[in-house]
Amino acid sequence: MRRITIADIAREAGVSTGAVSYALNGRPGVSEETRARVVAVANQLGWEPSSAARSLSGAPTQTVGLVLARHPSTLGVESFYMQFIAGIESEFAPRSYALLLQVVPDLDAELETYRRWRAARRVDGVVLVDPRQDDPRIEVLSRPDALPAVVVGDSSLAGDLPNVWTDDAAAVRESVRYLYAAGHRRIARVGGLQELGHTHIRDVAFREEVESLGIEGPLERTDYTTGSGADATRRLLTSVDRPTAVVYDNDVMALAAMGVAAELGVRVPEDLSIIAWDDSPLCQATYPPLSALSHDVTSFGAHVARRLFDRIDGVRGGSFLDSTPTLRPRGTTSPVRA
Repeated sequence: MRRITIADIAREAGVSTGAVSYALNGRPGVSEETRARVVAVANQLGWEPSSAARSLSGAPTQTVGLVLARHPSTLGVESFYMQFIAGIESEFAPRSYALLLQVVPDLDAELETYRRWRAARRVDGVVLVDPRQDDPRIEVLSRPDALPAVVVGDSSLAGDLPNVWTDDAAAVRESVRYLYAAGHRRIARVGGLQELGHTHIRDVAFREEVESLGIEGPLERTDYTTGSGADATRRLLTSVDRPTAVVYDNDVMALAAMGVAAELGVRVPEDLSIIAWDDSPLCQATYPPLSALSHDVTSFGAHVARRLFDRIDGVRGGSFLDSTPTLRPRGTTSPVRA
């Protein structure tokens, strides 16, 4: 179907195109009766102003941007972003806003995307994810003329920008203490990309907790994929002093770990306890069901969207704790067998 234009509205309403422009933009030059008739015809025909016209006029684009600087292969296996985006959309739909999603290879490409969006008035604001230590994006989006932005991450990573965060450090500590109380004395962590700020926060909390308890805590690094999770698990389970428990940075790596354990004849949970992160539906669909650090990712996305609308409306700063992931023990954790 072709786009409805102001010429179509003018023809149907029996007025000039100039009168339609005045009426739809709330400008003087037409009577209230004519304005009401034009608006009624526009609604009847299903007319919507073009995004190009909005940008030229300085009107809101009713679009928000999200750039993911990750390899597409890592996005296809994780449910986190689908749940997160669903939460954002739950706040966008009632306001007739749209999400513009762009996947790019690195931070330089992400910064260039922000520059283009701002120059073209393509979006009203952006959601910044995966903040790093000394992140160049924070500086760029903190400038007076920058796009309104909200950081999804810890306050220590957000600079002066508003941020929404989960207390990952507390969640890591809870999982280690739980496993320690169950008799585990060699607890491993399989973490994600080292350059990401939340990975660093989890690493520090893990190291501090195992040191305070006086136990061993080997750490393996991955890129969040099932393959890297399986490789890390295989290294741990074939080591001289293999761990009796492992905490994973997402659910798909924990699932891959169960397969590796079966391959090596290591029983879960009798010989190996496993804890996943984010508690997606996959965690309860497997057998045995995965123990997981749980938080409502969809609600988290909705919270981020609300804070971004505040920022677009001119509210400055603010750090907002969304939740602390809570351990949900299920079938993959048990006390150490004598």
